[in-house]
Amino acid sequence: METRELRYFVAVAEELHFGRAAQRLSMAQPPLSRAIQQLERRLGVVLLHRGARAITLTEAGTVLLREARIVLDAVDAAERRTRRAAGGRPGLVLATKSGASPELLSDLLDAYAALPDAVPVEVALCGPGEAERMLRTGQADVALLQRPYDSTSGLDTDELRAERQVLVLPADHAWAGRAQVSMAEIDARVDPPLPRWPQRDGTHADGPGPRVRDHTQLTQLIALGRACALMPESVGTHLPGDLGVVPVPDAPVVTTVIAWPPDSRSRALAGFVRAALSGAS
Repeated sequence: METRELRYFVAVAEELHFGRAAQRLSMAQPPLSRAIQQLERRLGVVLLHRGARAITLTEAGTVLLREARIVLDAVDAAERRTRRAAGGRPGLVLATKSGASPELLSDLLDAYAALPDAVPVEVALCGPGEAERMLRTGQADVALLQRPYDSTSGLDTDELRAERQVLVLPADHAWAGRAQVSMAEIDARVDPPLPRWPQRDGTHADGPGPRVRDHTQLTQLIALGRACALMPESVGTHLPGDLGVVPVPDAPVVTTVIAWPPDSRSRALAGFVRAALSGAS
């Protein structure tokens, strides 16, 4: 398969409409339709159910969409890393979620800076999901990701920290004085509601919670009584006084990992990973 064909298919699979996909790709609809049909013949599978009113993905189409995104991200990453290498600019780009594990970030930066062959590190503070995307697309050399919220599939990783989660809510909330709450209670009747983070395509899932983009916006909404949120307990220690924190013992454990491309041969990156592991120990 050619990357051109994969880009065509991803556009159609995400838009679920040939006309909109063709407009997105700046091409006419008939050649796009022919290209998808040719791809199906070559693979020997049906990728799309073409109904009278709607297009849906088959199971094979769903798999190809997931795999095609990975392939296209890798191609884009190779192009960006090649251009950065040709530019001759030394240094590393570290992507991490804004507000996540501030002590851990400080410790690993200090540990790396103490090495005699350390290079400059640019820290890119990101919104939810952006650190993973920056790493996969070559905009970052290394990233701090949080499982289960970030996917580390296809990346090399090492675990730095595992921690429980807490519920962050307005300080005057009825639950603020409790010793703990359960996920069942949160799912059943938490008010104010949990926020809605952007999905991969930039849209937000349906629901009563406010749409949020970053950690700063979220804490402001919580202080205003418009939202509450699950956060790693390390984040809960750096919140303003108008917010309350309650442990949630049965919430999924959040594991912070350092992640990098599996094919990297960068000595600077290898040194950074070693420093991160020593700084987190």
